[in-house]
Amino acid sequence: MTNKKTFEENLTELQQIVDELQQGDVPLEKAMTQFQKGVQLSQTLEKTLSEAEKKLTQVMTADGQESDFQLNNQESSDQK
Repeated sequence: MTNKKTFEENLTELQQIVDELQQGDVPLEKAMTQFQKGVQLSQTLEKTLSEAEKKLTQVMTADGQESDFQLNNQESSDQK
């Protein structure tokens, strides 16, 4: 059974890869492997953020259906 890494674990791993590559003393083959892994992690993180955004912009209607959350474009009375 494979444990799925959390968003934070993936972000930490990506940061470690970036830090290592920025040092510049990584052999080319390892740098290429790390770069590819970093791209994959970046895509995974972006997907997670997109899915979270979709969930956060959904609201439940009175009849239990989900609908997109819409903000009114009018200025709030607090700004006056």
